Amino acid sequence: VQLQASGGGLVQAGGSLRLSCAASGGTSRDYVMGWFRRAPGKEREFVASISRGGGSEYYVDSVKGRFTIFRDNAKNTMYLQMNSLEPKDTAVYYCAADRLLRNIADATGFNLWGQGTQVTVSS
Repeated sequence: VQLQASGGGLVQAGGSLRLSCAASGGTSRDYVMGWFRRAPGKEREFVASISRGGGSEYYVDSVKGRFTIFRDNAKNTMYLQMNSLEPKDTAVYYCAADRLLRNIADATGFNLWGQGTQVTVSS
């Protein structure tokens, strides 16, 4: 499956953005999916993940209560709703997927990656 992320942009602190990740060449419901981000000068960081059916979600502590991951398998698309954005959320955001992953909290288990989309939060 190929992944295509979109929806990034420039937003003021406190604002919202919704990222999308469209999957093609396969059936997204077969994959655990997730979002990662890489801020300037930092390592890539896990953000959130969601189970194949969408019934389970997992978040890094820094985004809990502000970000929501969800998916529409009929559209082969996953989303990340980001509210109350802060300058520290500025990063390139990547979507990822894995067909064999069992534990959605296993951030090291993702093997398929999309290109990134830039999110910039101004203060």
